[in-house]
Formats: sequence, C-alpha cells, structure tokens
Amino acid sequence: MLEARSLTCVREEQTLFSELALRLVPGDLVQVAGPNGVGKTSLLRLLAGLSRPHGGEVCWQGHNIEQYRDEYHQDLLYLGHQAGIKHELSAFENLAFFRRMHHGTSQVDLWEVLAQVGLAGLEDQMAGQLSAGQKRRVALARLWLGGPKLWILDEPFTAIDKQGVNVLEQLLLDHTQQGGMVLITTHQDLSLSAERVRILQLRPHEEEPI
Repeated sequence: MLEARSLTCVREEQTLFSELALRLVPGDLVQVAGPNGVGKTSLLRLLAGLSRPHGGEVCWQGHNIEQYRDEYHQDLLYLGHQAGIKHELSAFENLAFFRRMHHGTSQVDLWEVLAQVGLAGLEDQMAGQLSAGQKRRVALARLWLGGPKLWILDEPFTAIDKQGVNVLEQLLLDHTQQGGMVLITTHQDLSLSAERVRILQLRPHEEEPI
C-alpha cells in the first residue's frame, strides 16, 4: 500500500498543495488531474521519493519511505518527462541495461518486448538517432519487464501515437488486474472505463474545494 499523509508541497515560496491525503492499494489505477502548474509532477516526484515534502510523509507498506528507501525502490517503477535512456546505446542495449539494473529476475524476451512497443527493426539503432516518440517507447518498454508492484508514470503518452496509447492503456489495466498499482498523469483522456480509473483532482491552492 502507498499512502500520503498530510502532504504539503512548497516550490519557490509558493504552496502548491497542503494536507493532501492519498491511498493506493493493489488493483488501483489513479489519475492525477488538474491544470498546468498545480503540482502534478511535484506530487509524483514526492511520492517516488525524488524530492522531500515541506510537510507530511509518504509511506510504503506502513513505513516512511525515507527510512525504507531501498525496499521501496525495489517495488517502484518511476517514469518521468524525460525518457531517461542512454543515447550511446542501442534500443536493445538500453532495455538490457534496465533489466540488469532493475529487473534482474525478468525472463521476458527483450526482442519481443521491443516489437510490442513498435520498435521492430530498430532494436540495434543507437538511441540518440531515434525520434522523440521512439525514445519514449524504449523507456516505456520497461513496463513489460515485470517486477515492481507500483508504477508512477508522468505523462507516459507523450509523443506516442494512437495505437501505442491503446497498447499502453491495456498494459496498465492488466497490471492492476494482476494486483499492481498505477499512479499516472496525462493531458489526454483515458479510454478506460470510468469505474477502472480513480481521479485525484488537484486545484490551485488559493481556490476553495468545490
């Protein structure tokens, strides 16, 4: 279980949100929504342990992630705005590196995974020569490697075509149906049924909740 307790985020002396509470359990798919600048990416970075809250705490399985960091990161897969891949390596080499570093027990066929994300024929292409959408697909291929229970995904559909979005949505659904948890931000509407997605709506701090 992932839980945020009384979470407060301050950036450049501006409070983005305060006293925020969030709880994810196996099977949950939660979309963080709200206008630009409201703190969606900041919230995801706090929940991933990449920055510290001004107030409150983030807990995984009942433990504060500051004291439980190694165990938490073994159960976490975080994908941010940047693809986070090595341009001097090929698409296949990047995925092999990810598996070796973070998904050591995965037995998934890497060639098959790259084909699944639409990179068939580009496996040996240097990542630095790929388009923005193709680089994004290399990063997203990590989702097929299995392992982490919790996925925190910041705008994963960026530079992905409609077919790729459909494939990724199905993967998110499969992950939650198998007991995984997904927290996601996206500027586009998900085609998943409303009962499958829970919305966490962030509002500018000065506004009163409706």
